[in-house]
This record gives sequence, C-alpha cells and structure tokens, in this order.
Amino acid sequence: MNWKVVLLAVAVALLGGCRTAPIYNVNDAAVVVAAGKQASMDGVKSAILSAGNLLGWQMTDTAPGVITARIELRTHTATAEVKYSAKSYSIRYLDSTNLQAADGNIHKNYNGWIENLDREIRTKLLQS
Repeated sequence: MNWKVVLLAVAVALLGGCRTAPIYNVNDAAVVVAAGKQASMDGVKSAILSAGNLLGWQMTDTAPGVITARIELRTHTATAEVKYSAKSYSIRYLDSTNLQAADGNIHKNYNGWIENLDREIRTKLLQS
C-alpha cells in the first residue's frame, strides 16, 4: 500500500472536519436600547424582524414572543427560532439542510450567520 496516498487521505479527512464547529446559540442576550428610551415587546419584535430581513433571512412571526428565521443560500438552508421579551432575546438552532449538522456541530458558516444576525439585532435595538 502506498503510504503517501494513505497520509493524503487522512489529511483530507482531517481538514474536511475543520469545516464544522459546535452550534452557536444566543442565550438571553440583554435588550439594550438608546439612552432615555424604554424597550417594549413591539420595539424588540420590530428590531428582530428588521435585522433579519436586512440580512436576507425570511422572518415569520409565529407566536407572541417567537419569530422563526429561515435563510437559504445556494443549496444550504437554516432555520432558527428567536424568542424575545422586552428584556432579552435568544436565537436557537432548529433545523438545516446541507450544513453538515450532526452531534451538536454544524458547518461554521451557520455560526457566522447567527453572529451577524445577533449583531444586527443589537444595532437595530440601539437605533429604536
């Protein structure tokens, strides 16, 4: 057996595994609004919807205090649930397609999408 081929196969397998990371969820992030402003459920909802829509997420108001966020990029899809109140919000992974989700791990791009959504929500809250 050719050891170079075996070593190459092992290297490719190890590098392929680097594309996944533990699923990133946002847990009870504090709602922070501009000085002198008071946070409200409607204001938080509006900030979340606006942030998601700006970043290409399909945002669906599914229940009081709950928004389902879905994004489709090429052949990849991800769905997350955003639970919110006037004091905090959380973003939790629900489902995905073609993102190598298994055993609490997912393609690292998903985590970047959630980090961007979280950052944009915080920006919109400060602007409200």
